[in-house]
Amino acid sequence: MSNELRAELDAWIDANWDPDLTVREWWQRLSSAGLTNPGLTQPFGKGWGRTETRVLAAALRERGAIGSPAGLGMLLAAPTILAHGNETQIDSYVPRILDGTDAWCQLFSEPGAGSDLAGLQTKAIRDGDEWVITGQKVWTSEGQHADLGMLIARTDPDAPKHRGISWFAFPMRQEGVEVRPLREMTGRSLFNEVFIDEARVSHHDLIGELNDGWRVANTTLMVERAGIGGGHGLAYAAAHPGSIAGHLERPAGSFVGKRLALAAGGVGPGTLQLLRELAEDRGKLKDGRVRQDLARLHTELELMRMNSQRTRQKSQQTGGEGNLAKILMTSALHRTREIAGSILGPEMTLWGEESVTDGVLQEMAVFSPAPSIYGGTDEVQRNIIGERVLGLPKEPGPNKDTPFTELLHNKADW
Repeated sequence: MSNELRAELDAWIDANWDPDLTVREWWQRLSSAGLTNPGLTQPFGKGWGRTETRVLAAALRERGAIGSPAGLGMLLAAPTILAHGNETQIDSYVPRILDGTDAWCQLFSEPGAGSDLAGLQTKAIRDGDEWVITGQKVWTSEGQHADLGMLIARTDPDAPKHRGISWFAFPMRQEGVEVRPLREMTGRSLFNEVFIDEARVSHHDLIGELNDGWRVANTTLMVERAGIGGGHGLAYAAAHPGSIAGHLERPAGSFVGKRLALAAGGVGPGTLQLLRELAEDRGKLKDGRVRQDLARLHTELELMRMNSQRTRQKSQQTGGEGNLAKILMTSALHRTREIAGSILGPEMTLWGEESVTDGVLQEMAVFSPAPSIYGGTDEVQRNIIGERVLGLPKEPGPNKDTPFTELLHNKADW
């Protein structure tokens, strides 16, 4: 099956790939063929699993073609809208995500609502056919390049905190929205803080039912956690989607061989092979500790692969696959950092293209604390597994039927 699929994909790429095409033109061809996110069901994808998707990734890479539009539109917004949007919303948003026309960001976390996301205080007040939004969001990935945002806001403060939230497709480029990049230790600014002051969103851009945004947001979060765990197998291009970054009209071939910044937060079979080759080159492959750690990393990657397969078999699902995927990826990333340090020693402090592996492992090491926090901390994931999968007692807290405005820390703020 994989050999036949690979032959078909090679033939398609040979007939369609041209490095002189613009990024927009190439992504439109991929999208029309259902290949930008083939894990989606038809007509937007092909309903493939991770194995078939990895065959596509290998074919694109080996034939010198760039991959799909990266970012949260592809990873999070499209699956969420397909699950909860109406037909008009799906037709309006999903094709523009798949062909890279629109870039998206995630407007979930707030300064006082990270792990306790349902405690968010961004307000949405109805004004005719629109909602007026006021609040602050933080840790907003790629917000500086986003055309639209996945916004959750409080539409009913008198409802219990999990029941008065709604999910909107929010236009980012409007008056009242300020995006401030946050510079990281890596030198990049992947994350941002976003200030929203009476900006507007149409009621028609409410995804799901009014005040049912917590259920919609949980779909987004579970897809995110599975994605952090490497559950999709997609090959992403280094080009940014959307109108802001300015990549759509550039030649697609100019992005061949370039690395996506987000790759610092992911570990896969290629990472294991890189570490093994590096250990062999440095004479460390016979070191007992290095060999043991490489074996443990291999085991974690296999667990990630099998967990991903289980997510596609409803009869085998426990409900905690997305949470486990995120925990496994975080552990694998931390182990990669430790192995690289054991092999390279002081060279792990070197940075830039002249360093070993062009700085890939060094950037991964510096970035490695982040995945244990974003998408819900690892502690939150373990709590969810304990309570929802293992049936352990819930942590003590206020009655879930308590109106949001009656919670002590919200009384003076709302």
